[in-house]
Amino acid sequence: MAIWQVSAAAATAEAAKPVLLAHQAALNLNGGDAGWMIVATCLVLFMTLPGLALFYGGMVRKKNLLSVLAQSVAVSVIASVIWIFIGYSLAFGVGGGADGSFLNKIIGGFDIALLNGVRLDTAYKAAPNLPEYLWVAYQMTFAIITPALIMGSIVERMKFSAFCVFMALWSVLVYAPVAHWVWGGGFLGQMGVLDFAGGAVVHVNSGVAGLVACLVIGKRKGFGRDNMAPHNLGYTMIGASMLLVGWIGFNAGSEWAADSRASVAMLNTIVAAMTGAIGWIIPEWFERKQPTLLGMVSGLIAGLVAITPAAGFVTPGGALLMGLITGPICYLGSTYVKNMFRYDDSLDAFGVHAVGGFTGALLTAVFANTDINPAGAGASVLKQLLGLVVVIGWSAVLTFLILMVCKYTTGLRVTEEEEIEGLDQSQHGETLHG
Repeated sequence: MAIWQVSAAAATAEAAKPVLLAHQAALNLNGGDAGWMIVATCLVLFMTLPGLALFYGGMVRKKNLLSVLAQSVAVSVIASVIWIFIGYSLAFGVGGGADGSFLNKIIGGFDIALLNGVRLDTAYKAAPNLPEYLWVAYQMTFAIITPALIMGSIVERMKFSAFCVFMALWSVLVYAPVAHWVWGGGFLGQMGVLDFAGGAVVHVNSGVAGLVACLVIGKRKGFGRDNMAPHNLGYTMIGASMLLVGWIGFNAGSEWAADSRASVAMLNTIVAAMTGAIGWIIPEWFERKQPTLLGMVSGLIAGLVAITPAAGFVTPGGALLMGLITGPICYLGSTYVKNMFRYDDSLDAFGVHAVGGFTGALLTAVFANTDINPAGAGASVLKQLLGLVVVIGWSAVLTFLILMVCKYTTGLRVTEEEEIEGLDQSQHGETLHG
């Protein structure tokens, strides 16, 4: 072959290479990793539908069960569509057209809105072993469950129209930027804030938003006077069990590979959940003289929340201690603190997710082990605290502003008559029989 032919062939091959955007890498497919991540994506989606729906649904009064299930479906629909339209681009795109630029430290770009430029042969740069479409789907499940957690603070009194508007705006203005700051090349990740699977991005972010929302919307009618006991703790236990199983995809899936670190993250998830239940039930047993099913499953969730930022950084011994430490702290946050300040965090989204996520994020720096993950070498409680303060401030302020938009457009709260009747009937025209 003549030299000019070789040169022409090389030029043709070079031209045939895919043009990559700033956030992308050429796909170097690992079938085992991709297979595991498909399973992990299904598990995380399972956490919201039906896991969280049943967990929250069982804790409300019977006349509001269907409204919680409807909100769970609605937030899944809204967050998914927004993720494809703009959320993925804002969270994982490159702002200002340059990776590492000042703008990109703050927010992603609009370059991949509607997944423009995402192809079968592209991967996200941090996970070149996975198809980008799979990466988009996995991260979308996080974008679904994070706003869904806020429901726990506002059930039984928020208008469905306001709920939909709130969730749409919150997904764009709160979740996407925070995800970018920590996971998408933003300033918190560059600063060394450790968040393996979402202690700050998911739990503190949503828990703080829930507290702001319940304060702005106000207490349920009869709060502190009427019986508002859960109508079906069987649903709640089933939902908690689904969350436990799904959380394995949440935490072990955040390794983005089927490897040893994913294995220890899975084990850490289970261990912390069980010791979280112990940590919650001990003070409850002393105070109430009886251990409750609700207390056990609440402690289980508290342990899961705590280990989320640390799952791929700590040993199982560290996970055991994190659950034991966080369980009683979340118990105090969901009982004494709530009773002291008299706010109606209905299902303890703040008391469990914000308090547990905050505690877990700080303990991540304490228990991080470089034998598990070399990235833990720079772990610092001060860095973790600074990252948490930034996320708390952003979530609180933007949540308040979004609620004000809803208040002066759709209105935030159902009427007193509609609340007494129950949101199942007043908002959806449906009732639970039997």
